[in-house]
Amino acid sequence: MTAPASPVRFDPSVEQPAPDEAETIQSILDSMRYVVETTYKDGGHGLRSVHAKSHGLLQGEVRVLGGLPAVLSQGVFAQAKTYPVVMRFSTNPGDILDDSVSTPRGLAIKMIGVEGERLPGSEGDATQDFVMVNGPVFNASTPKQFAGNLKLLAATTDRAQGLKKVFSAAARGLEWALEEVGTKSPTLTGLGGQPETHPLGEAFYTQVPIRYGNYIAKLSIAPVSPELRDLKDAPLNVNGKPNGLRDAIGEFFAEHGGEWEIRVQLCTDLETMPIEDASVRWPEEESPYVPVARISVQPQPSWTEERSRTVDDGYSFRPWHGIAAHQPLGGVMRVRKPVYEDIVGLRSKLNGCPIHEPARLDKLPA
Repeated sequence: MTAPASPVRFDPSVEQPAPDEAETIQSILDSMRYVVETTYKDGGHGLRSVHAKSHGLLQGEVRVLGGLPAVLSQGVFAQAKTYPVVMRFSTNPGDILDDSVSTPRGLAIKMIGVEGERLPGSEGDATQDFVMVNGPVFNASTPKQFAGNLKLLAATTDRAQGLKKVFSAAARGLEWALEEVGTKSPTLTGLGGQPETHPLGEAFYTQVPIRYGNYIAKLSIAPVSPELRDLKDAPLNVNGKPNGLRDAIGEFFAEHGGEWEIRVQLCTDLETMPIEDASVRWPEEESPYVPVARISVQPQPSWTEERSRTVDDGYSFRPWHGIAAHQPLGGVMRVRKPVYEDIVGLRSKLNGCPIHEPARLDKLPA
């Protein structure tokens, strides 16, 4: 598979901020702070406002492929090189729920030892974060719609888990019916309708665009080792198992390693592949996802309390933490920058735990 011949070149004019974006940022910030403050009041620990619950915390390495064409040889993928990496598997809510409340899965990675001009707010560090979810499009088209969705979700934080379980079961049924006729609903999935399948069989996506050196792209991470590919759509019943996803990931990596491809979808048409509408799926028949790197991990304990303290409490994973060659683009990404920075500071203050960026990757606690 080869890269498109004529990708759109990056120019700052591809972004068109809304005039009321500052007010939208404040609304999102209010919702996310409410989530963190509510869970802290109830549990005494500062959690993330989204993707609070981790299910797998892995260390491994990213190997950038050699011989990439010039349009793909950009940013951290500009030369064949190997980087240490931390992977964090999670689920979407900002409160800690039983896994039978089935919500979208997340995967964040942190590459370590990255060189290059830094994005504002990450000066002096040497890491690159990519934050992904197991669906190709974001569940809101604009920052304002995103803010409205967050208000609804924030209002349910730490409330009525039993009702959430009932609603999740109903939403999964509706989502299954839609998928039987060849369609999906990001809204239903986000509200608890995520199919009950093994999380390691999932492909993950940035959903919204980033700068890709001289170009514009979306990224994906997909399993490629046989044992991981065998888990695609594999049923996983976690009812009665509050940490069933964590247990399943732990059982896998107790015996197996794994490999994933990092893939890039270049923007070739700003009409069919918009920057500001995060809900549009970029057509893969116009620009397919093309591999640029491989992630590999060895068998290891994938979650322990000590490993969680190191990664969940000591690290942050943010789209805006990295090099300028991978600047996040579009309204949803722009509003994330000040919000994520504020929430990271709040978590650090509540927990009395400085959040830092690793300069190297020593062995994570086992």
